[in-house]
Amino acid sequence: MAIKRNSKIEAGFSMSSMTDIVFLLLIFFLVTSTLVNPNALRLLLPKSTNQISSKAQISVSIKHYLPAGTFSYHINGSQSAIPFGEIEEQLRGLLQNSEDPTVSLYVDKSVPMEQVVQVMNIAKRNQYKIILATSPE
Repeated sequence: MAIKRNSKIEAGFSMSSMTDIVFLLLIFFLVTSTLVNPNALRLLLPKSTNQISSKAQISVSIKHYLPAGTFSYHINGSQSAIPFGEIEEQLRGLLQNSEDPTVSLYVDKSVPMEQVVQVMNIAKRNQYKIILATSPE
């Protein structure tokens, strides 16, 4: 006597779990890509054809306020300004354990070269590599 099964096997499958996973990955990458931008300040960078693909560990931004004739210094795109006298101390604290300390310098187009050289001197005293960020031509 043959035993018959009452359940039939279906050849299809549901894609709803796969679409849920893709949707969650999409949200994850959208959120993390907005956090990647290290420079949150609006700076008009000088233009250059030479671009370096090296990734800096720390970014220092110098913003020039033309009407007041003042400068503000920001580390890692922070909105809060740091006095010039504290930049060296903060860079030492942030780069003390890194093997190849690199600083990326984002400077507004209207900042005098004297301000840029002062930050470069800090990097030279502490033997940091420094990259001057430019926008492509």
